[in-house]
Amino acid sequence: MWRWDQDEPLRWLLIDEYTGSPDVTLGVCADIDGLFVDPEPPSAPETYTLLGCEPVGPLLEALRRPDGVSAWLPSVVLSPIHDPRRPQSGCLDYGYSCSCEEELFDVTVLDHRPSKVRDGLLDIELRGYIRFDEESEWPSEEPPDGTGFRLCGVDDEPLGTCLDTTGVFHARPLPDARPPTLIGCRPEAPLRAAIEARSPKRRLVQASIQAVDAAGLAVGTHSMFSATVVESRPSRLGDGLVDIAFDTDVHNPLPIGARPIWQMWYEGRPTEPNLWTHLDRTLQHTWSRAALAHHPHERPDRPAGRTYQLDGRYVTSIDSFYCAIGEAINGPGGYFGWNTGALADCLRWKWGARTPFRLIWHDADVARRHLVPGYDRPEYSRWTWGPAITLEYLLSIFTERGVEVELR
Repeated sequence: MWRWDQDEPLRWLLIDEYTGSPDVTLGVCADIDGLFVDPEPPSAPETYTLLGCEPVGPLLEALRRPDGVSAWLPSVVLSPIHDPRRPQSGCLDYGYSCSCEEELFDVTVLDHRPSKVRDGLLDIELRGYIRFDEESEWPSEEPPDGTGFRLCGVDDEPLGTCLDTTGVFHARPLPDARPPTLIGCRPEAPLRAAIEARSPKRRLVQASIQAVDAAGLAVGTHSMFSATVVESRPSRLGDGLVDIAFDTDVHNPLPIGARPIWQMWYEGRPTEPNLWTHLDRTLQHTWSRAALAHHPHERPDRPAGRTYQLDGRYVTSIDSFYCAIGEAINGPGGYFGWNTGALADCLRWKWGARTPFRLIWHDADVARRHLVPGYDRPEYSRWTWGPAITLEYLLSIFTERGVEVELR
């Protein structure tokens, strides 16, 4: 249990899970400026050219469209063809790909023409986005060493090869920095040492952020930061507390509108169903994130053979489905997955319901109208843009795990 004797409620716990074992407590605080931020708006699409391309599969089919008809591809992955005799500095070999690989996604095929690079090949002009994970990887500014690129699409479907590209490898502006400040912090010895250190290396702090509820229990938020202390000053929130500023953003921050969601769980688990239905997709995604953090792992699964009721009136997106299935299995505020991989994991064990079981999906026509083939562009992260999760695909996941779904 985490407590303090300040007027402001204790809300956040900082734990170092990265530099040793066991985990080290860094401190507790009343607030974290920079934890709740709105996601960066998507940048404008870019234009790329595949030079000296020999297309196959869907890319070749896209070039056969009639004039004036745009062709579209969900993904074009560029895997460099390295010289096996020359090890690549900094390149990590994953077996099926390497760390030099880049992905273009949400791609429109604009034009093609005979290549100036080599006779018999094509130069293909595309418009789309380059994939990046703002938490770890940023697109490379320099092309990798190699003799060209293998091209593939969704599920590694071959798209051909190309000898070179333009528009892919260049400097891109970083998002605006929004580094965190701990407000009203009671630092423990390791964090005090970082504050007092003279060397920047010793002022580096790696911290997972956990939420503390009114009962003093802490749960993970999936947010963290690895940053250097730049300033510490007495806090106006109480004697002995300090405000500590850092130099680098929080990884995986929460949207600004998520404060009421975490406040709800601070006061206690939701007791009424469908409290998430008024939220937009971004906040429904955050609702499932909070439900995961507060899932009672100590509670045993209910036995196989049970029947569960899913209220399908509000399943208008994949994110609302995860809110609804969480409550169908585990009650108001319940969790049962927040992506397809997590849903499959929940159907295996230890998440509330043992398979096989029966799921009655009420008002399934709502999902039939909304969970359809296409391309999904959720606002909360460009990293998650991709082919839409359909109702049929969800049903296949349940079937594979021995769940009988009755659509009503």
